[in-house]
Amino acid sequence: MVKTLENPTIFVHGQESSSQGTKGLFFRDLAPQMIIPDFTGDVSNRMSRLHEILRGKSAITIIGSSLGGLMAGLYAFQNRDKVKSLILLAPALNLPEFEPYLSETLTVPVSVFHGKNDEVIPCQAIKVIAERVFPKLTFTVLDDDHRLTTTFAKIDWPQLLFY
Repeated sequence: MVKTLENPTIFVHGQESSSQGTKGLFFRDLAPQMIIPDFTGDVSNRMSRLHEILRGKSAITIIGSSLGGLMAGLYAFQNRDKVKSLILLAPALNLPEFEPYLSETLTVPVSVFHGKNDEVIPCQAIKVIAERVFPKLTFTVLDDDHRLTTTFAKIDWPQLLFY
């Protein structure tokens, strides 16, 4: 039986992925009504598209992977009243685009899943940033790489999305 998401939920893929990547296909099967678009270009172009897609929506859950995690964080800080929760997978919060928000806090629930063997986005640096800006943070370090190759499908997605 396919469960239905109660609120708008979007998956924002990473820089080198698409809606047809492993995570996008996984979420399409898990929750067919999830918004799973493609993003191209630089962060500014991707953010413009994200704002366009989410225009008029509220109580949004955003799942963001890598650069998509950065985008999720940026969108949430820029639209605090529209976001219900964030689920971030190895989020690129260490990039310069996130610096303006390092002295702020976002009070929505945030779950971060990060591989301890990530060679692209440093896990410990992200943990420090996340603990600073997300007071309602659950940070889970997984025995995995940047893509969460072996643990992604084992995350309790129904608990996170259909609570």
